[in-house]
Amino acid sequence: MTIPNILTLLRMLLTPLLVWLLLKEKLTAALAVFFLAGITDGLDGFIARVFHQKSRLGAYLDPLADKILLVSSFILLGHMNLLPDALVVVAVSRDVLILTGVMTLTFFQVPLEIRPSVLSKLTTLAQIVTVLVTLSHPLASWASWFRKSLYVLTGLLTVASGLHYTILGFRIWERSRPVGTDGSS
Repeated sequence: MTIPNILTLLRMLLTPLLVWLLLKEKLTAALAVFFLAGITDGLDGFIARVFHQKSRLGAYLDPLADKILLVSSFILLGHMNLLPDALVVVAVSRDVLILTGVMTLTFFQVPLEIRPSVLSKLTTLAQIVTVLVTLSHPLASWASWFRKSLYVLTGLLTVASGLHYTILGFRIWERSRPVGTDGSS
């Protein structure tokens, strides 16, 4: 168990607290918990790279922790009418799509290396900023045009990332299939 993996597990454990705070509509406390979770996300990646503590477990746990945290946040913020329904549907659908693809490839024993793409990292960043801006709205009065622009950007990045991973998943699937003697797969 490496320090980055411990930080990732801490982020996973912070998610139920965040959910509880959101259900109680304690946005300021939820903001603090989400911010702390974001710090653990940045810190685990930094430590893993700088101190050569990357691990196979971390490669699976880190994106899973992000998905649990972000999906929970998007669903609850949508339920509270603080995020547009369309953005919630797009964000949750992308993560369900990715998880379904990984599970399918794993089930069929297709070799798979978990590495987030640059587009995926930008999507995660945009989603984190979206949640932070939404949670901080009671403390900071964000202009309506800014929030709407952020929602559009986050939605577009999320859709693009989902399409990217879908194409990548089909390519991995096709490469894993043996070619028949008649030239068909």
